[in-house]
Amino acid sequence: MTLTTIKTISLLLSLLLIALALKPFPVAAEAAPDPVLDIEGKKLRSEVDCYILPVIRRRGGGGLTLASTGKETCPLDVVQEQHEVSNGLPLMFIPVNPKKGVIRVSTDHNIEFSAATICIQSTVWKLEYDESSGQQFVTTGGVEGNPGRGTLSNWFKIEKYEDDNNLVFCPTVCDFCKPVCGDIVIYIQDGYRRLALSDVPFKVMFKKA
Repeated sequence: MTLTTIKTISLLLSLLLIALALKPFPVAAEAAPDPVLDIEGKKLRSEVDCYILPVIRRRGGGGLTLASTGKETCPLDVVQEQHEVSNGLPLMFIPVNPKKGVIRVSTDHNIEFSAATICIQSTVWKLEYDESSGQQFVTTGGVEGNPGRGTLSNWFKIEKYEDDNNLVFCPTVCDFCKPVCGDIVIYIQDGYRRLALSDVPFKVMFKKA
């Protein structure tokens, strides 16, 4: 074998090694987050009406509804029904990717009541700061879709908590935004059981309407 042949083989081997190094290896697709299940064990689906109910009963309060809790009639705030036996108003989840039909944990969603009101504002949830109490409450008048900085307060998630679920505000629709994250809980103010931001999970379950 001549010196030229050896150099040629060495060059070809080097090029082959470089080609293998540059070629990307197949990567397993990232698993989708777990689907959210209703009380019948069925997958919760996008834009299908359901009720949000407390898991722990006998503490007062039923499903979720709308109420005017302050001096202004509109927009309406999200509150818990006073009576435990009441399911409240039906609502639906709309994922950040509207093409996705199944509602999944750890995913940004709009939440919208499927009910007509006297207010011109939408019934899409949004988080709003209340100066008088220093608390952040869930109200309505949010914008559906259009994820980004301008709609940051309109996105909520469902997260697993122990063997159940809880609602969370921690949007990831804006890469450079730093929202104050927390759990959505019941906060009693002036006799209303309002939804507010806290650090104590409030277990909920979902019932198909």
